[in-house]
Amino acid sequence: MAKTVFIDGAAGTTGLEIADRLSGRSEFTLLTLDEARRKDASARREALNEADFAILCLPDDAAREAVALIDAGSATRVIDASTAHRVASGWTFGFPEIVGRDAVAGAARVSNPGCYSTGFIALMAPLVRAGLLPAEWPYTVHAVSGYSGGGKALIERFEQDPDIAWRGYGLALGHKHIPEMQRHVGLAHPPVFSPAVIPAHRGMVVEIPLPLAAISGAASPQEMKAELARFYADSPVVSVEECSEGELLLRRSRPASDRMELFVFADAAGEQARLVALLDNLGKGASGAAVQSLNLMAGLPETAGLRI
Repeated sequence: MAKTVFIDGAAGTTGLEIADRLSGRSEFTLLTLDEARRKDASARREALNEADFAILCLPDDAAREAVALIDAGSATRVIDASTAHRVASGWTFGFPEIVGRDAVAGAARVSNPGCYSTGFIALMAPLVRAGLLPAEWPYTVHAVSGYSGGGKALIERFEQDPDIAWRGYGLALGHKHIPEMQRHVGLAHPPVFSPAVIPAHRGMVVEIPLPLAAISGAASPQEMKAELARFYADSPVVSVEECSEGELLLRRSRPASDRMELFVFADAAGEQARLVALLDNLGKGASGAAVQSLNLMAGLPETAGLRI
């Protein structure tokens, strides 16, 4: 029997992409509200409590409100794509490669990782856990993303102003992804995070520069790459790749993808390294991650419906 899914916030970019990945799948039936009832609290409450799974594609406050609309004792299981519950007690972080597939599969409340933090955590968590990088070092992370990650307002801004070549933000050093980066890697200090948006609809590059010669206890780049390859050896979504071209390109024509590719670059002496994650901010960085968790929670193959 098909499981019912209600996407609260289905008109937004993330919700639309999730619905697209679920369309035509016999395992799920989407519960929908027409435009007149989409923001009606009683209609939303009914749908949230009727569904087997609720996926929240909402701003943080609205996501908390949606969770409060679910009755105590309800069987509805929730995936929240907002920032609201990523470090909250009682929620499972929806990154099965990091927290374990069984943990996600058995969870009643799952918080979707942020797009930037997905790349950072994917690179750092295995290395810190293995003792190849110290948890006490003050790390830095640089990243660029396509403008679709900023929602309708930022999409409209970029598409109406073709003169924008680069938009740096988070300049007050309080980006909302930092708490989950620190928590789920186990760092002593929050990383210094420098995010930016570029004039491409989708796609993302996350980079962590490492001055290895100055980091006491750091492993060699070769050891780090081998550990990442070992850690993700059984993942159908995350892979460790080679790059022999001397450059990485993020193309505007890059098709939608739910994969994530990891790279380790280093100088000849092994004194400096650059850890790089290449992913789709709307794929593994948002909608694809939600569907991957949904598949596991429903007892299905984790890549069903994904663009791998």
